[in-house]
Amino acid sequence: MSRYALTVTILATLVLALALLSLTAGPAGIDVTQGLSDMLHGRATIAATIIGQIRLPRMTLALLIGATLGLSGAALQGLVRNPLADPGVLGISGCGALGAVLVFYTGVSAVWAPALPLAALSGAGLATLLLLVLTRGGTLVLVLAGAALGSMSAALLALTLNLVPSPYASYEIMHWLMGSLSRASQQDVLIAMPGLLIGSALLFSTGRSLDALTLGEDVAQTMGFSLRVVQWRVVIGTALAVGSGVAVAGGIGFVGLVMPHLLRPLAGARPSRLLLPSALGGAALLLAADLFVRLPVSGAELQLGVVTSLIGTPVFFWQVWRLRGRPV
Repeated sequence: MSRYALTVTILATLVLALALLSLTAGPAGIDVTQGLSDMLHGRATIAATIIGQIRLPRMTLALLIGATLGLSGAALQGLVRNPLADPGVLGISGCGALGAVLVFYTGVSAVWAPALPLAALSGAGLATLLLLVLTRGGTLVLVLAGAALGSMSAALLALTLNLVPSPYASYEIMHWLMGSLSRASQQDVLIAMPGLLIGSALLFSTGRSLDALTLGEDVAQTMGFSLRVVQWRVVIGTALAVGSGVAVAGGIGFVGLVMPHLLRPLAGARPSRLLLPSALGGAALLLAADLFVRLPVSGAELQLGVVTSLIGTPVFFWQVWRLRGRPV
Protein backbone atom coordinates (compact mmCIF):
# COMPACT_ATOMS: atom_id res chain seq x y z
CA MET A 1 0.00 0.00 0.00
CA SER A 2 1.35 3.43 -0.98
CA ARG A 3 1.93 6.16 1.58
CA TYR A 4 -0.97 8.16 0.14
CA ALA A 5 -3.41 5.25 0.36
CA LEU A 6 -2.25 4.47 3.89
CA THR A 7 -2.77 8.11 4.92
CA VAL A 8 -6.30 8.18 3.50
CA THR A 9 -7.15 4.85 5.15
CA ILE A 10 -5.91 5.97 8.57
CA LEU A 11 -7.75 9.29 8.33
CA ALA A 12 -11.00 7.62 7.23
CA THR A 13 -10.76 5.16 10.12
CA LEU A 14 -10.10 8.01 12.54
CA VAL A 15 -13.11 9.95 11.27
CA LEU A 16 -15.35 6.88 11.65
CA ALA A 17 -14.10 6.25 15.19
CA LEU A 18 -14.59 9.88 16.23
CA ALA A 19 -18.06 9.97 14.66
CA LEU A 20 -19.13 6.90 16.64
CA LEU A 21 -17.59 8.36 19.79
CA SER A 22 -19.50 11.60 19.18
CA LEU A 23 -22.76 9.67 19.31
CA THR A 24 -21.87 8.25 22.72
CA ALA A 25 -20.69 11.54 24.28
CA GLY A 26 -23.20 13.26 26.50
CA PRO A 27 -24.63 13.40 30.02
CA ALA A 28 -27.41 10.92 29.23
CA GLY A 29 -26.24 7.33 29.60
CA ILE A 30 -28.03 5.60 26.73
CA ASP A 31 -27.41 2.56 24.57
CA VAL A 32 -26.36 4.10 21.24
CA THR A 33 -26.93 0.90 19.27
CA GLN A 34 -30.44 0.53 20.68
CA GLY A 35 -31.12 4.21 20.11
CA LEU A 36 -30.11 3.98 16.45
CA SER A 37 -32.24 0.87 16.03
CA ASP A 38 -35.25 2.56 17.62
CA MET A 39 -34.76 5.64 15.46
CA LEU A 40 -34.55 3.62 12.23
CA HIS A 41 -37.65 1.62 13.13
CA GLY A 42 -39.65 4.68 14.13
CA ARG A 43 -39.91 3.82 17.82
CA ALA A 44 -40.32 6.97 19.93
CA THR A 45 -37.99 6.08 22.79
CA ILE A 46 -35.84 8.41 24.86
CA ALA A 47 -32.67 6.96 23.34
CA ALA A 48 -33.99 7.45 19.81
CA THR A 49 -34.95 11.06 20.57
CA ILE A 50 -31.53 11.91 22.04
CA ILE A 51 -29.67 10.28 19.15
CA GLY A 52 -31.91 11.60 16.38
CA GLN A 53 -32.60 15.11 17.66
CA ILE A 54 -29.36 16.03 19.43
CA ARG A 55 -26.31 13.85 18.89
CA LEU A 56 -26.71 12.76 15.26
CA PRO A 57 -27.27 16.30 13.89
CA ARG A 58 -24.30 17.57 15.92
CA MET A 59 -22.04 14.76 14.70
CA THR A 60 -23.18 15.17 11.10
CA LEU A 61 -22.53 18.91 11.06
CA ALA A 62 -19.13 18.55 12.75
CA LEU A 63 -18.11 15.96 10.17
CA LEU A 64 -19.39 17.86 7.12
CA ILE A 65 -18.30 21.35 8.18
CA GLY A 66 -14.85 20.12 9.21
CA ALA A 67 -14.46 18.28 5.90
CA THR A 68 -15.48 21.28 3.80
CA LEU A 69 -13.22 23.64 5.75
CA GLY A 70 -10.23 21.35 5.23
CA LEU A 71 -11.13 20.84 1.57
CA SER A 72 -11.60 24.58 1.00
CA GLY A 73 -8.23 25.33 2.55
CA ALA A 74 -6.47 22.79 0.33
CA ALA A 75 -8.18 24.12 -2.81
CA LEU A 76 -7.41 27.76 -1.96
CA GLN A 77 -3.77 27.00 -1.20
CA GLY A 78 -3.52 25.24 -4.54
CA LEU A 79 -5.18 28.15 -6.32
CA VAL A 80 -3.12 30.98 -4.82
CA ARG A 81 -0.04 28.74 -4.42
CA ASN A 82 0.48 29.97 -0.87
CA PRO A 83 0.48 27.61 2.15
CA LEU A 84 -0.78 30.40 4.40
CA ALA A 85 -4.15 30.67 2.63
CA ASP A 86 -7.37 29.43 4.19
CA PRO A 87 -11.13 29.98 3.58
CA GLY A 88 -11.04 33.28 5.46
CA VAL A 89 -8.60 34.72 2.92
CA LEU A 90 -11.43 35.52 0.48
CA GLY A 91 -13.56 37.28 3.10
CA ILE A 92 -16.42 34.84 2.55
CA SER A 93 -16.57 33.66 6.17
CA GLY A 94 -16.57 37.24 7.45
CA CYS A 95 -19.36 38.32 5.10
CA GLY A 96 -21.43 35.28 6.05
CA ALA A 97 -20.98 36.13 9.72
CA LEU A 98 -21.91 39.75 9.01
CA GLY A 99 -25.19 38.69 7.42
CA ALA A 100 -26.09 36.60 10.46
CA VAL A 101 -25.10 39.35 12.91
CA LEU A 102 -27.33 41.87 11.11
CA VAL A 103 -30.25 39.48 11.63
CA PHE A 104 -29.32 39.24 15.31
CA TYR A 105 -29.13 43.03 15.54
CA THR A 106 -32.50 43.70 13.92
CA GLY A 107 -34.24 41.01 15.97
CA VAL A 108 -35.55 39.16 12.91
CA SER A 109 -34.02 35.88 14.11
CA ALA A 110 -36.12 36.03 17.28
CA VAL A 111 -39.29 36.20 15.18
CA TRP A 112 -38.29 33.77 12.42
CA ALA A 113 -35.53 31.27 13.29
CA PRO A 114 -34.57 30.32 9.67
CA ALA A 115 -33.64 33.96 9.04
CA LEU A 116 -30.27 33.43 10.75
CA PRO A 117 -28.85 30.73 8.45
CA LEU A 118 -30.45 32.31 5.39
CA ALA A 119 -28.82 35.65 6.20
CA ALA A 120 -25.42 33.98 6.60
CA LEU A 121 -25.82 32.24 3.25
CA SER A 122 -26.88 35.53 1.66
CA GLY A 123 -23.81 37.29 3.04
CA ALA A 124 -21.51 34.58 1.70
CA GLY A 125 -23.31 34.65 -1.66
CA LEU A 126 -23.00 38.43 -1.94
CA ALA A 127 -19.29 38.19 -1.16
CA THR A 128 -18.93 35.64 -3.95
CA LEU A 129 -20.70 37.86 -6.46
CA LEU A 130 -18.49 40.80 -5.52
CA LEU A 131 -15.38 38.66 -5.91
CA LEU A 132 -16.46 37.47 -9.35
CA VAL A 133 -17.21 41.03 -10.45
CA LEU A 134 -14.01 42.50 -9.02
CA THR A 135 -11.67 39.71 -10.11
CA ARG A 136 -10.68 40.47 -13.68
CA GLY A 137 -6.97 39.80 -13.29
CA GLY A 138 -4.92 36.93 -11.96
CA THR A 139 -4.76 35.20 -8.63
CA LEU A 140 -3.15 38.18 -6.89
CA VAL A 141 -6.22 40.30 -7.69
CA LEU A 142 -8.44 37.58 -6.20
CA VAL A 143 -6.44 37.58 -2.95
CA LEU A 144 -6.47 41.38 -2.72
CA ALA A 145 -10.21 41.50 -3.33
CA GLY A 146 -10.74 38.85 -0.64
CA ALA A 147 -8.59 40.78 1.81
CA ALA A 148 -10.62 43.93 1.13
CA LEU A 149 -13.89 42.06 1.73
CA GLY A 150 -12.51 40.56 4.93
CA SER A 151 -11.44 43.96 6.26
CA MET A 152 -14.80 45.49 5.33
CA SER A 153 -16.80 42.73 7.03
CA ALA A 154 -14.63 42.97 10.18
CA ALA A 155 -15.17 46.73 10.35
CA LEU A 156 -18.93 46.39 9.88
CA LEU A 157 -19.08 43.64 12.51
CA ALA A 158 -17.29 45.90 14.99
CA LEU A 159 -19.64 48.76 14.15
CA THR A 160 -22.70 46.55 14.64
CA LEU A 161 -21.46 45.33 18.02
CA ASN A 162 -20.76 48.90 19.04
CA LEU A 163 -24.33 49.94 18.19
CA VAL A 164 -26.12 47.02 19.85
CA PRO A 165 -28.32 48.58 22.56
CA SER A 166 -28.77 45.47 24.70
CA PRO A 167 -25.87 43.78 26.56
CA TYR A 168 -27.72 40.47 26.23
CA ALA A 169 -27.94 40.85 22.46
CA SER A 170 -24.26 41.74 22.33
CA TYR A 171 -23.44 38.59 24.32
CA GLU A 172 -25.55 36.46 21.98
CA ILE A 173 -23.74 37.87 18.95
CA MET A 174 -20.29 37.30 20.43
CA HIS A 175 -21.30 33.80 21.53
CA TRP A 176 -22.40 32.95 18.01
CA LEU A 177 -19.31 34.47 16.37
CA MET A 178 -17.04 32.15 18.38
CA GLY A 179 -18.65 29.10 16.78
CA SER A 180 -20.58 26.26 18.35
CA LEU A 181 -22.56 23.13 17.51
CA SER A 182 -24.29 22.91 20.89
CA ARG A 183 -27.64 23.91 19.36
CA ALA A 184 -27.38 21.79 16.22
CA SER A 185 -30.71 20.40 15.03
CA GLN A 186 -32.15 18.41 12.16
CA GLN A 187 -33.32 21.67 10.62
CA ASP A 188 -29.74 22.97 10.63
CA VAL A 189 -28.58 19.83 8.85
CA LEU A 190 -31.26 20.26 6.16
CA ILE A 191 -30.34 23.93 5.70
CA ALA A 192 -26.59 23.37 5.47
CA MET A 193 -26.45 20.04 3.62
CA PRO A 194 -27.12 21.27 0.03
CA GLY A 195 -24.47 23.99 0.14
CA LEU A 196 -21.91 21.75 1.85
CA LEU A 197 -22.32 18.94 -0.67
CA ILE A 198 -22.53 21.08 -3.82
CA GLY A 199 -19.61 23.22 -2.70
CA SER A 200 -17.51 20.14 -1.95
CA ALA A 201 -18.31 18.65 -5.36
CA LEU A 202 -17.16 21.86 -7.07
CA LEU A 203 -13.93 21.92 -5.08
CA PHE A 204 -13.13 18.26 -5.78
CA SER A 205 -13.65 18.93 -9.51
CA THR A 206 -10.74 21.40 -9.56
CA GLY A 207 -8.00 18.83 -8.82
CA ARG A 208 -6.47 18.54 -12.31
CA SER A 209 -6.74 22.29 -12.91
CA LEU A 210 -4.92 23.05 -9.67
CA ASP A 211 -2.19 20.58 -10.62
CA ALA A 212 -1.74 22.42 -13.91
CA LEU A 213 -1.55 25.79 -12.11
CA THR A 214 1.51 24.61 -10.18
CA LEU A 215 3.37 24.92 -13.49
CA GLY A 216 2.29 28.56 -13.84
CA GLU A 217 -0.81 30.32 -15.15
CA ASP A 218 0.51 30.63 -18.72
CA VAL A 219 1.43 26.93 -18.88
CA ALA A 220 -1.95 25.92 -17.45
CA GLN A 221 -3.74 27.94 -20.12
CA THR A 222 -1.71 26.32 -22.89
CA MET A 223 -2.77 22.94 -21.46
CA GLY A 224 -6.42 23.92 -21.89
CA PHE A 225 -7.24 25.00 -18.32
CA SER A 226 -8.86 28.42 -17.99
CA LEU A 227 -7.69 30.35 -14.94
CA ARG A 228 -10.99 32.20 -14.83
CA VAL A 229 -13.00 28.95 -14.73
CA VAL A 230 -10.78 27.51 -11.99
CA GLN A 231 -11.20 30.68 -9.94
CA TRP A 232 -14.97 30.55 -10.33
CA ARG A 233 -15.16 26.93 -9.24
CA VAL A 234 -12.95 27.44 -6.19
CA VAL A 235 -14.63 30.70 -5.14
CA ILE A 236 -18.20 29.47 -5.64
CA GLY A 237 -17.40 26.10 -4.05
CA THR A 238 -15.81 27.82 -1.05
CA ALA A 239 -18.72 30.24 -0.75
CA LEU A 240 -21.32 27.46 -0.74
CA ALA A 241 -19.40 25.20 1.63
CA VAL A 242 -18.04 27.78 4.08
CA GLY A 243 -21.16 29.96 3.93
CA SER A 244 -23.36 26.98 4.77
CA GLY A 245 -21.10 26.06 7.67
CA VAL A 246 -21.07 29.61 9.04
CA ALA A 247 -24.85 29.71 8.71
CA VAL A 248 -25.41 26.96 11.28
CA ALA A 249 -22.21 26.87 13.34
CA GLY A 250 -20.88 30.44 13.42
CA GLY A 251 -17.22 31.31 13.00
CA ILE A 252 -14.81 28.36 13.05
CA GLY A 253 -11.32 29.23 11.87
CA PHE A 254 -7.91 27.72 11.12
CA VAL A 255 -9.15 24.25 10.07
CA GLY A 256 -8.52 25.10 6.42
CA LEU A 257 -5.01 26.27 7.27
CA VAL A 258 -3.94 23.51 9.63
CA MET A 259 -4.95 20.32 7.84
CA PRO A 260 -3.43 20.94 4.36
CA HIS A 261 -0.21 22.09 6.01
CA LEU A 262 0.06 19.04 8.27
CA LEU A 263 -0.90 16.53 5.58
CA ARG A 264 1.14 17.89 2.67
CA PRO A 265 4.29 15.88 3.61
CA LEU A 266 2.20 12.68 3.62
CA ALA A 267 -0.07 13.35 0.63
CA GLY A 268 2.49 14.91 -1.69
CA ALA A 269 2.93 18.32 -3.28
CA ARG A 270 0.25 17.90 -5.97
CA PRO A 271 -2.90 19.86 -4.98
CA SER A 272 -5.22 17.15 -6.33
CA ARG A 273 -3.75 14.55 -3.97
CA LEU A 274 -4.19 16.88 -0.99
CA LEU A 275 -7.94 17.48 -1.40
CA LEU A 276 -9.29 14.20 -0.01
CA PRO A 277 -6.82 13.88 2.91
CA SER A 278 -7.50 17.51 3.89
CA ALA A 279 -11.25 16.87 3.89
CA LEU A 280 -10.83 13.79 6.08
CA GLY A 281 -8.36 15.57 8.34
CA GLY A 282 -10.68 18.56 8.72
CA ALA A 283 -13.56 16.27 9.66
CA ALA A 284 -11.40 14.48 12.23
CA LEU A 285 -10.16 17.76 13.72
CA LEU A 286 -13.62 19.28 14.14
CA LEU A 287 -15.10 16.05 15.52
CA ALA A 288 -12.26 15.86 18.07
CA ALA A 289 -12.63 19.55 18.98
CA ASP A 290 -16.37 19.15 19.43
CA LEU A 291 -15.79 16.16 21.69
CA PHE A 292 -13.33 18.19 23.74
CA VAL A 293 -15.73 21.07 24.38
CA ARG A 294 -18.23 18.56 25.75
CA LEU A 295 -15.81 17.34 28.42
CA PRO A 296 -16.48 18.65 31.95
CA VAL A 297 -12.89 19.88 32.24
CA SER A 298 -13.29 22.22 29.28
CA GLY A 299 -15.94 24.34 30.98
CA ALA A 300 -19.39 25.25 29.74
CA GLU A 301 -18.33 28.54 28.13
CA LEU A 302 -15.61 27.17 25.83
CA GLN A 303 -16.67 27.51 22.19
CA LEU A 304 -15.72 25.34 19.24
CA GLY A 305 -14.11 28.21 17.33
CA VAL A 306 -11.93 28.99 20.33
CA VAL A 307 -10.56 25.44 20.38
CA THR A 308 -9.75 25.40 16.65
CA SER A 309 -8.07 28.80 16.97
CA LEU A 310 -5.93 27.61 19.88
CA ILE A 311 -4.86 24.63 17.75
CA GLY A 312 -4.38 26.59 14.55
CA THR A 313 -2.53 29.66 15.79
CA PRO A 314 0.70 27.84 16.79
CA VAL A 315 0.68 26.01 13.45
CA PHE A 316 0.20 29.32 11.65
CA PHE A 317 3.17 30.90 13.42
CA TRP A 318 5.27 27.80 12.78
CA GLN A 319 4.50 28.00 9.07
CA VAL A 320 5.31 31.73 9.00
CA TRP A 321 8.61 31.00 10.74
CA ARG A 322 9.49 28.32 8.19
CA LEU A 323 8.65 30.59 5.27
CA ARG A 324 10.40 33.72 6.55
CA GLY A 325 12.56 35.33 3.92
CA ARG A 326 11.21 33.08 1.16
CA PRO A 327 8.78 34.19 -1.57
CA VAL A 328 5.38 32.47 -1.31
